[in-house]
Amino acid sequence: MLHLSFCLYISQSIFNRMKIQIIGAGVSGLTTGCYLQMNGFETEIFEKHSIPGGLCTSWKKGEFTFDGCVHWILGTDKGSSFYKMWTEILDMKKIPFHNHDIRMDIDLKVNANKYGSKTFHLYTNVNRLEEYMLDLAPEDEKQIKRLTNSIRTMQEFDLPPVMEELPFMQSTIRGIKMIRYLKFLYLLFQWRNDTNRTFASKLKNPFLKESFELLYDDQEVNMVVMTMPLASFDKKSAGYPIGGSLQFAKYLEERYKELGGKIHYNTPVKKIITENNQAKGLLVRNNVTHYADAIISAADWNWTIFDALDGKYTNDTILQLRDLKKLKVFYSVLQFSFGINKDLKEFPHFSRFPLTEPILSPDGTKYERLEVHIYNYDPTFAPEGKTSVVVSFYTEKADYWIELRKNDRPKYREVKKQLLETITNLLDERLGGIKDKIEQTDFATPATYLRYTNNWKGSTQGWLPGENLISLSPVKFTLPNLKGFYMASHWNQPGGGLPIAISAGRDLTKKICKEQKKKFVTYKFD
Repeated sequence: MLHLSFCLYISQSIFNRMKIQIIGAGVSGLTTGCYLQMNGFETEIFEKHSIPGGLCTSWKKGEFTFDGCVHWILGTDKGSSFYKMWTEILDMKKIPFHNHDIRMDIDLKVNANKYGSKTFHLYTNVNRLEEYMLDLAPEDEKQIKRLTNSIRTMQEFDLPPVMEELPFMQSTIRGIKMIRYLKFLYLLFQWRNDTNRTFASKLKNPFLKESFELLYDDQEVNMVVMTMPLASFDKKSAGYPIGGSLQFAKYLEERYKELGGKIHYNTPVKKIITENNQAKGLLVRNNVTHYADAIISAADWNWTIFDALDGKYTNDTILQLRDLKKLKVFYSVLQFSFGINKDLKEFPHFSRFPLTEPILSPDGTKYERLEVHIYNYDPTFAPEGKTSVVVSFYTEKADYWIELRKNDRPKYREVKKQLLETITNLLDERLGGIKDKIEQTDFATPATYLRYTNNWKGSTQGWLPGENLISLSPVKFTLPNLKGFYMASHWNQPGGGLPIAISAGRDLTKKICKEQKKKFVTYKFD
C-alpha cells in the first residue's frame, strides 16, 4: 500500500497541476515521468516507436527473442543507492534476476600448457577472483591485492549517495557522516589515470597481463568502470532481468501508467515549439501541435539540440561536444543474432576468443576476436532445447553504415548478407557444428540503432566515459537562453546506461520541484 503522506501529497496536488511533456519513452523518459507523477505533475510522453524502452529493447523473430541492451543492471538487490532508486519506481523483489558466477571468459593467445588453461575467468565473487588470480600469478600479488581491496573498499559506500533535503540538524549530522567518503574520493584519485591497459602494463605475468589488455576487447577504459560493477556483482546486486530488456522496460511503462502518466506511441516529434525563448509545446506527426507548461527531452542529445530546436540554443561547450572535441560518442554495435535448435548449456554464457585470421569489416575496422553471448540462462528467449545467441562487434565507423543504408540500399543489404555469412561460419566452428541447426538470423547495424532509437551515430549508450572518470560532465539539464525546457537522458553523464538514465530523471525532478517550490517526494516499495 502507498504511504499515507504520499497519498495526501498526491491528493493535494491533483488540482492546478503543471503540465509537462516528455519526448521519448525510453528508460530516461519513463523514469522521469514516474518521478514527476509522484510529485504531482501532469505528464505525457511522446514516443516514435510502438513499444517502450528505446535502446533498452529486445525483439522477436520466430520462436526466438534477441536482446539489444541489458547484460546486467546495477542495483538489482540491496547494497547500492541504485537499488534505492529502482525501488522508488519498481517492486524489485517481484522481478526475477539471474546472477552469473562468471562475468565473462576471455580466451588468450598465451601458452595454454604453461598456464594450465587458455581462458581467463572474470569471477563475480571478489574472494574467488582474488584467489584465482593469485594462484595464476603470485608474482603480481601487489597489483592483484590493490585491485580486489579497491573493490572491497567500494562496497563500504552507498554509491552514488542519495542526497535529500533534511532539517538543519539532520543535515549537519549527515554532513559529518559524509566525511567518510573522503576515503572513496582518495580511491578514485588513486585510480584516476589507470585504464585496463595501464594496469596490465604493471603486471608481470603474461597470462594476467593479456587478460586485462583484452578486458574490453579493443577499448581502453578507466579501471573504475570495472571495479564498481564488480563491487555490485559480488553483492548479487547487478543481475540480469529474466525476460530481457524489453520486459524490463515494460515494467517501467506499467508503473508510469499506474501513476497516471499517458504515452502516445507511434507519435514522432518533429519540432519543439518555442516562443520568445520559451518552450511551449511539441509539433508531432501530421503537424499536430500539443502545448504544455514545460518540455523535457529524454531523446537523443544531438537530435534535440540541432534538429528539434534547429541549433538555436547553443554555446561553445555544446558546439565543442557536437564536434567531438570534449567527449567521444560511445561505440555503436554490429549485432548478429541467431536462433539455434540446440540448448548449448555446455558453453559459457559470455566469452571472447581470438580468431585464426582477422575479419576486416566493410567499414574498415579490423577484428581479431569474436564476442559471443549465449542466452542459455534465460528460458524465455527460446523454446526448451533451443537457444538465442548474439555475436557483437563494436565500431567507431557508424557513419559508414548509416550513409550506406541511406544512399545505396541494395549494396547495404548485400554487405550485410556477406558479413553475416562470415560470422555464421565462425560461430559454427566455435559451437561445434551448429550451422544446420540455425533457424533464425538477424543482423543489426548502427543504421538499425539510428532508425529505431534516433541515437546519434547509432551509439548504444551516449558518451564514452574515456580514460579519466573523475572529470565532471559538460552536459547540463538546460540549454542557454531557453526557458521551460530540460534534458534528461543517458547523455547527461559519460558512460550512460540505465543507472545514469534513472539518476538523471530523479535529479531533474528534484530541480523542477525546487523551481516550483514543491517538496520532492518519492514512494518506496517495501
